[in-house]
Amino acid sequence: MNFNPKPPRKRSAHDWMDYLRESDGLGGILAKTEDLAKLKVVINLALTKLDLGHLSSKIEAGWRSGSQDELFLLVNSASIATRLQQILPSLINELAISGLPCKTIKVRIKPAPSAWEVKPRLEVREKPKGLNEVAKKSWESLLEKLGPDSGLRSSIEKLLKNKPK
Repeated sequence: MNFNPKPPRKRSAHDWMDYLRESDGLGGILAKTEDLAKLKVVINLALTKLDLGHLSSKIEAGWRSGSQDELFLLVNSASIATRLQQILPSLINELAISGLPCKTIKVRIKPAPSAWEVKPRLEVREKPKGLNEVAKKSWESLLEKLGPDSGLRSSIEKLLKNKPK
């Protein structure tokens, strides 16, 4: 049994970065990631000029989808969000000086992951078997106020008869 020999490879191995840049699907992801990394550096420089460089590690930045002039800053705490809200005009000016023009900046607080876990109940509750004393007295007082030919009166009488304590 004779097999045809393999054709010689005409392609050589590419560097993985070349592959990411050429690929249709991954190239867009790589470009967006590089843009976000550059954005993070520019924001860090602007915050450092405003004496708030220590906050840059606590901020996640991103553009609003479809718009390159509205910047979103996600932070973990309300105190950081408040501090950023106070300096937004200065931050917009510093970003424009750095070559990153944006018209608006929105600061949002990231929702914190829940620290508690919902567990199923271990004990099964008993269903009430009748009316308690307060409910029974309340129904009886309503029954006394109703006329003898009332449809509601007959329903309440059935309730009191079928739900004994």
